[in-house]
Amino acid sequence: MSSDKSRAGSMGSTGDDYRLSVVMLPWLAHGHASPFLELAKRLSRHDVLVHFCSTPANLVSMREQFDADAFPSIRLVELQLPALPDLPPDLHTTKHLPSHLMPTLKQAFDLAEPDFGLLLHALHPDLLIYDFLQPWAPLSAHRRNIPAIQFLTTAASSAAFFCHYIKRPTEEFPFPAMLLGVKENLEHIATMNRFANGMSDGERFFRCMDRSSGFIAIRTFREIEAKYIDYLSCVLDKEVVPVGPLVPDDDGSSGRDRLTDKDHETERSIMSWLGAKEKSSVVLATFGSEYFMCKEEMREVARGLELSGSSFIWVVRFPKDGILPTVAGDSSSWATALPSGFVERVVKGEGKGLVVEGWAPQRKILSHPGVGGFLTHCGWSSVVEAMKYGVPIIALPLQLDQPPNAKLVEELGVGMAVRKGKGVLGEFEGDEVAKGIRDVVIGEQGESVRRKARQMARVISRRDDEEIKVLVEKMAAKRDGREVM
Repeated sequence: MSSDKSRAGSMGSTGDDYRLSVVMLPWLAHGHASPFLELAKRLSRHDVLVHFCSTPANLVSMREQFDADAFPSIRLVELQLPALPDLPPDLHTTKHLPSHLMPTLKQAFDLAEPDFGLLLHALHPDLLIYDFLQPWAPLSAHRRNIPAIQFLTTAASSAAFFCHYIKRPTEEFPFPAMLLGVKENLEHIATMNRFANGMSDGERFFRCMDRSSGFIAIRTFREIEAKYIDYLSCVLDKEVVPVGPLVPDDDGSSGRDRLTDKDHETERSIMSWLGAKEKSSVVLATFGSEYFMCKEEMREVARGLELSGSSFIWVVRFPKDGILPTVAGDSSSWATALPSGFVERVVKGEGKGLVVEGWAPQRKILSHPGVGGFLTHCGWSSVVEAMKYGVPIIALPLQLDQPPNAKLVEELGVGMAVRKGKGVLGEFEGDEVAKGIRDVVIGEQGESVRRKARQMARVISRRDDEEIKVLVEKMAAKRDGREVM
């Protein structure tokens, strides 16, 4: 284990010069590490020393997301995972991780507990802030008399949905707006039953909840999820403390000096193209940093984008080997995944769209006045970023907590979901994707959605750091053995 700031000296730093010192341990996924890092930034502004702990592979992207000189009280600390077959150090992150190796990664993370215990002993923080898949982390902290607080990076509504169906399986979820279809319900329950190292994800999740010292922090705010925050607290019999949406204050421009030459060129090309488009005329289509669409899904999205008639920026991602799975279970080169002539006809010919492989400056694109819609998988980070910038959502959820998130988007009125059809996948068809885009971006039916998206942006812009102040006070009280109402 090592730290970016004075590698030898900072490991023994007790944080005496700060009001609080904490160790943060997120799960090894970008969608978890990024909100942990944003919470670290907010805490650092309130005199909190943060040791941000993750694998070297995961810290690569974290170093790209913040200026260490601007946040001297955030120290990046490396946690080495033990060597396991087929899991080299560059795969000690979910990014580019083949799905069949996910149980191996969880096992390796579990096996890092002794080294993590040594790290806690060396740093002796006031508190540990941990994620949802490592129930050994709070135990390691408690053995050293260190309070441990769980931080959930999900929406309160999706967390309440999962917890309800595990803890109260015979009862109907009390919020009709969140009810899913039978198939989606079964898929969500199945995600909690995936096993790794002898333990299901559901067991990991609830053990982490139970071991949180007094309360659980969560990435949301009461203006949009008050009833779900309260219900989650009721189901868990534990206080749930919202810490805000945790969208970075800037559009990503502050980290431009850490972009590669290729990323700089990608950004310049996108923003130049976008600058020539009319206001609110472009759709951004992207489906997360760690989900690879199969060939059939890509073809339906391509059909939908073309049929919609809207200008678009489509960010596509592929596995490292460039091979996409198909519904039939075989594989296909990504170069054959798009419909025949799609690039020549729509991108090169009409100039209607951009297809960008790999990385794109999502927040910078969403903040541009030319963008009028966001076709998204409804990962929670994407949802709150769209709300911050007032961009209406075309929801196309694909897995995990995304269907409940899409339901919340519709309940809040800031987006509309693509209707599931009887297409190739039995999931969605290009025709329905096109209809969703037209309705949200230009249709009369979407006028209220566009208006509410703008209103939501104003709500978020008026928010202050009050929730972080409350969190810091609660953490200080937990360290001191006090109770804070």
